[in-house]
Parts: sequence; structure tokens; C-alpha cells
Amino acid sequence: MMSQDNLEAPRLAQSSPLRAGVGRSDITVETPDRPVRDRLFAKVLAFDDGQTRLAIVTMDAVAIGGICDIEDHFLPEVRQRIESEFGIPGAHTLFNASHTHPPGRILCSHEQLIERTVAAVREAMRDLNEVTVGAGEGHEDQIIMNRNLRLKNGKHWTIRHANPCPPEEDIAGVGPIDPEIGILRVDRLDGRPLAVVYNFGCHLLFGDMLGSITGNIPAIASQIVEDELGEGVMAFFLQGAAGDIIDTGFKNLTKARSIEAMGRKLGEQVLSCSRKISTEEGKLSVISRDVELPRRTDILGRVEKLKTEQAELLKSLRYTTLNFKSFLNLYLQQSLNPKYPSADSWSYLQEESQGNDDRAAMDAFNQNLIQKYQHNIRAMERLAAIQDEIATFLRQEEINRVSGRETITAQIQGIRIGDYTLISAPIEVLTEVGMNVKKASPYEHTYIAAFSNGYMHYGPPADTYDKGGYEVTECFLAPEWQEVFESTARDILQRI
Repeated sequence: MMSQDNLEAPRLAQSSPLRAGVGRSDITVETPDRPVRDRLFAKVLAFDDGQTRLAIVTMDAVAIGGICDIEDHFLPEVRQRIESEFGIPGAHTLFNASHTHPPGRILCSHEQLIERTVAAVREAMRDLNEVTVGAGEGHEDQIIMNRNLRLKNGKHWTIRHANPCPPEEDIAGVGPIDPEIGILRVDRLDGRPLAVVYNFGCHLLFGDMLGSITGNIPAIASQIVEDELGEGVMAFFLQGAAGDIIDTGFKNLTKARSIEAMGRKLGEQVLSCSRKISTEEGKLSVISRDVELPRRTDILGRVEKLKTEQAELLKSLRYTTLNFKSFLNLYLQQSLNPKYPSADSWSYLQEESQGNDDRAAMDAFNQNLIQKYQHNIRAMERLAAIQDEIATFLRQEEINRVSGRETITAQIQGIRIGDYTLISAPIEVLTEVGMNVKKASPYEHTYIAAFSNGYMHYGPPADTYDKGGYEVTECFLAPEWQEVFESTARDILQRI
């Protein structure tokens, strides 16, 4: 696929010391009937080194357009305002969504969102300080897991509330995680911290059992960093390659959900690492490139395969004797005493002494009924998943049909701030793809800012398209997208 670099910002004749400023605006929807656990923000970290200007905008939002609260025309409109007022070209603004999504609307109106975001940029640009910068890594592997279970048949099964988990005996293992926290520390010249940017991959789903409006785990983590460092420091969360990552308590049905402990763990790691980072003078470099990602053409064929499987499962439900009540009684009998399920042991022994095996024959008959009902339960669980998969596939097919195009234009940015390097993607990048980019980078401190500058749903690895899993279903990109993205990222990293 062909790609093209966007125009760079007008460069000044002579460089100057790196300067930075921070700003924030509250973008929470005002609603009288929903609890607000914490306020939502658009935060801005602006840089100017005399040759290049850059604005990193982090938003407590599901996505930058595409789905939910932020409309598709938000990004071009707000970039035009920022370029007009502050001289920062659109190609030099990174808009990253945290991907927090409690139920319902969480953000203010489109018009308010534009004005408040521009106001945060204005605040950042109004007070630019000479700064030094430094990069480092933290590590957190206790609060996240890969939600795609690896099955013994080679397929993937995604842990979701929309479908049940697979039978325990079918599970072979879990998928990979990236526990690295990529941290950028920005200090004033007197050594006081101005900003801490941390990049980490964790899907931010509902925050509590009340469906409260929340910035989720990073809201807690950022507050800890800001409170502890003080001095007006601002903490910025950049969502990483979190397409297949959830928090470990996501589907715990025995304990009320709380994000407090997980947010505290993350915040303490960020704080500990940031305190160890030394800073120095740094330069900016930005490359923004548009690439054409291919849209998939196999969706309707996959839907037909699912419908065939669905029909076979429905056929298998015939000849069911038990209802749930009779199944449960028999199942408990068999589970409590598999050898003598329907009576005391002496009753069996008495009948055996008389040459009577009717009771044992009845137990065997009932065991077959139990196994049949257990098959039906598993068929029901798979049918529920199939129904969701078909609807999801058809939604992606409709997205591609309405577009009228075989490809979709995606902006991929490369950003260097001193030794801190970012590659952006307007996609829910999965862990393996993100780690591929990081491993291929010539720079020690390289991180993925997914969910940035638009939204194109999921980006799974090409070799997982036949393995199932929610991310493959909720994807309108062809498998070749991965090579286009990774090769573009590698080229940008070589040039930046």
C-alpha cells in the first residue's frame, strides 16, 4: 500500500531551548441522574523547540470519533482551530482516547468539547516553560490479563460479559500481555516536575456496579501522581496496545467491582519509576504519514460458516428429556455420590445380592440424560456467542459497504521527545502487534499510542483471523493491515 508523509510544520530559522506547557479542561457531561465517580478531562501537553511545535491531547473518552460520544468531525474541526490559533499543524497534534466506557453518554456536547479542548491548548501554550526531559520504564503485571483464552483446539475464546466463558477442560492457556509502562518525565529547569506521561495497555471497561461516570483506572493513577508530586504537575495517560487486554477483575462475579486498588497499583508504579528518571535537554521530531489500510472482503463468507454451525447446533438439541429442574436433581445426585447416586449404598448391595441390577441400569440411563443436557448447555453457550458474532460481523460489513472503498486512510504518527518515542494508530491494536513494533524499533524507549487520531475498530494479528475471538469479529480491516502498519512504523522509526 502506498503512503505519503504529511507536510511538516513551518520551521523557524534557528532552534531554541525546548519549552513545554500543560493545560486541562473538564469535559464531563452534566447529568442529574447518574453518579460521577471522577471528572473527565481533556489534558494538553504542548512542546516548542523553536523548530517544531507539538500538542499531545489525552482525552477521557471511548474513542476519537467512530463510536460513542465524540463525533467524526470533531478531529478535523478541533485541529483546524488549533492550527489557526496556535500555529500547530494537524499532523503535529496527537489525540489519544483513554478508552474508558461506562454505560451511556459520558462527555459534554460536540460544541462544548471543541471549545473546552481548545481552551486546554490555550492554557498550555500561554505558559511555556523551558524544560528538560527523560524517559524510563515501569512494570505492572498484576492488574491486567489477555482476554483471549487459548483453547486446546487452537481457537481463541474472548472473556466478555456478552457471552459465557468456555468449559474449563477446553482451555489450554492465556495470551500475552505487555506489562511495560512507558514514562516520559518533563521537568522545569529548577528540577520541579511539570508533567509525567505514562503509556500502558489496559482496556477500560465499566468502573463500578452503579455504572458511574469515571475515567477508570488511569483517573485514580493520575490523581496519585499529581497529589504526590505536587507543584502543579500534570499526569497524562496514553492508552497503549490494549485491544485484547482487560483488568484481572473484569469478570469476577463473586466480588463487587472496584477499580480503586488497580488504579493505586498503577499510580504507585508510575510514581516510583518517574522519581528515578533523570532529565536533560531534548529535541522534538514528528513524522505523520497517511497510509491506506485494506478492508476485509471475507465477512459474508464467515457469516455463512457461522450459520451452518448454528444450524448443526440447533439440530443437536433434539431428543432432550430433561428440563432444568430434573437435570439439577439428577446432576446433584450423581455429583454427591457417583457410585451410589439414587439411594443408600446398602440398597444397591441388597438388590445386587438378589441378582437385581435395575437401579444401576437406571443410573446409567440417567447419566446419559445428564450428559445430553450438559451438551445442550454448551450448545446454548456457543449459540449465544454465534448470535453475537453474526451481528458483529454484519455491522462491520455494513461499515465497509457504506464506505464504498476498498481501503481506509489511517494516520500513523511518529513522535520523539528527547529519548521518548511514540508510534500512534487509530486502531485498537492488539498486544502482539504492539510488541512487534516495539521490538523492531532502534530506540530503547518506544511505545504504542493506540486509539489515537480516529477510530477504526480492532487490529488483530493476521495469523489470528481464523482463530476466532471478539477482536477478529469486531474488525473491518483485512489481515494485510498488519504488514502495512508495522512496515510504516518501522520506516518512521528509522527516519525520526
